[in-house]
Amino acid sequence: MTPDAMVEDVTHLLEVWVAGWSGCRGYEVSTEGRFPAALRHDSTQDWEYFAHDPSDDEFAGLAAKTAEAPTRILTILSNDVARYSFLAEQYGLKVTSASQTMMIVDMATQDTEDPWLADDDLTLETAELNGVHHAIVRSGSVVAASGQVFVVDGTAVFDKIVTEPTFQRRGLGSFIMKALAAQALGHDVEEGLLLASLDGQKLYSHLGWKKVCHVLMMSVSGAAAGAD
Repeated sequence: MTPDAMVEDVTHLLEVWVAGWSGCRGYEVSTEGRFPAALRHDSTQDWEYFAHDPSDDEFAGLAAKTAEAPTRILTILSNDVARYSFLAEQYGLKVTSASQTMMIVDMATQDTEDPWLADDDLTLETAELNGVHHAIVRSGSVVAASGQVFVVDGTAVFDKIVTEPTFQRRGLGSFIMKALAAQALGHDVEEGLLLASLDGQKLYSHLGWKKVCHVLMMSVSGAAAGAD
């Protein structure tokens, strides 16, 4: 499947991503109208709402729900950043992040074998718990890099890909992605999805991932953490 074909239905991709992201983190999922939502029990203890290119009326409804509590978050996927930044201001919301993007990859293009570590002082640990596949690189007892992936509806959703500052510039981000891909490909998967920070976008592009659209996160307080 071509990358362009994979990104045709962004609303569906968002629903799948929310299901996989919530599966990675053990979040309760629900809906607000036709849009998905997740209860972030480990951070804000409140709901985060998600939508792709909602209409003005739909945005108004989601903004009203978000504004009910300073801990609620509204995350919009769109390539019309200016429009939703303006609407956020109109409804009293503050954009907390506009630098992330959703990215997608054809999993058939990813490595199918477990990677190996070039540094003798580093070791790889992999595990699966409640359907979540984990990969951790350690230097002795210290975690150097880690990540997780959850497979839903033929899609591998990657989450929390982190390389600790003192271990950066050693290729561990790519290593973790390959280790997780090797685990995910044990399932019947066709595509991979994730939300990427600016730094992450460079890594994932190098690994063959394609940008789907921009991600805007907003809240009434302007202080709540987003889905990253």
